[in-house]
Amino acid sequence: MAGSSTSIFSPTATATAATATTSSSSTHRPFLYNFPSKITPQFNRPTTRIFVSSSTNTSRAAANSKNAAEEIVFFDGGAHYGDLVANLLLGFTLLWLPLTLAAVSRAFYLRYRFTNLRVTVISGLTGEDRSDFSYNVIKDVQVVPRFIGEWGDVVITLQDGTKVDLRSVPKFREIAKYCLSMADKPAVPKETGPKGF
Repeated sequence: MAGSSTSIFSPTATATAATATTSSSSTHRPFLYNFPSKITPQFNRPTTRIFVSSSTNTSRAAANSKNAAEEIVFFDGGAHYGDLVANLLLGFTLLWLPLTLAAVSRAFYLRYRFTNLRVTVISGLTGEDRSDFSYNVIKDVQVVPRFIGEWGDVVITLQDGTKVDLRSVPKFREIAKYCLSMADKPAVPKETGPKGF
């Protein structure tokens, strides 16, 4: 009895049994991960709330996309090219040089956009300066023809008294009438006499 117990627990028998167990487990059973007791192997990925969105956020995104889709551009462009040409021709005189530089900067770095929802003025070297306002805040619109009336300035007065001066706008009369009609004002802009460049 004692001899048989020593043979069972002998180093040779233990090594043989361990080898047999290892070889049988590697050939007959696939390796299984030890999953926690609360998570089954079919659903081993924990749930996350990163991609969960509320109904209010969804409705707000849908409303924003609807408004963006309904925005219709009436005019999108820069200053009138005649302003640039006239100022370049007069720029040969030393006195007119500052006005020529202003006309060049308007031609390259200024952009106006009139849509059915808002007025946008974009300026700056890379277009980083941008101001938007809706037609609801417009109090008055005036136009100032330039040269022989080919282009002109549109001066928009807001409800808080702020004056937005849009220089050298092409089709300035049509744009002023459009702004007044969108602001529910009488579509007759105030016009002064023609002025210089």
